[in-house]
Amino acid sequence: MQVDTSAKMNNAKIGDDVKIAAHVNVFGAVSHLIEVGEATYIGPFSLLEGYNAPVKIGCNVSIAQRVTILSGSAPNGSEQMQRIFPAIKGPVSIGDHTWIGAHAVVMPNVELGKFCVVAANSFVNSSFPDYAVIGGTPAKLIRILNDNEISLLND
Repeated sequence: MQVDTSAKMNNAKIGDDVKIAAHVNVFGAVSHLIEVGEATYIGPFSLLEGYNAPVKIGCNVSIAQRVTILSGSAPNGSEQMQRIFPAIKGPVSIGDHTWIGAHAVVMPNVELGKFCVVAANSFVNSSFPDYAVIGGTPAKLIRILNDNEISLLND
């Protein structure tokens, strides 16, 4: 594991050969550790928050710079606003070999299958299957990798 000295982590289970770049924050909870699979890369200034529910990142995942993955979201400073916009809390699962582009946000209750591609600047608030290419705000399915592409991945 290679972790930049400016990175901050707690309550995390980190696999072998993981690379964590500068100014990354990985915060889990005692009751559910954030799990990061082997040979995953987490780019600079990214945030993985797992205080509210389990967050599991697969193996060989590529997370670009300034990506945010959240297990909870709410207007925390205002109980009155929470009456209208209640907290969203739930697990996040990122499949093996998935690539998440720069500045993407992955919200609670999202599951991304293996070999997914998330376009830069996307807001992901729903789940997508294996081999999905997604993007936008909110993220939508752009396409599924074709059989020829999938065979290249599985050679």
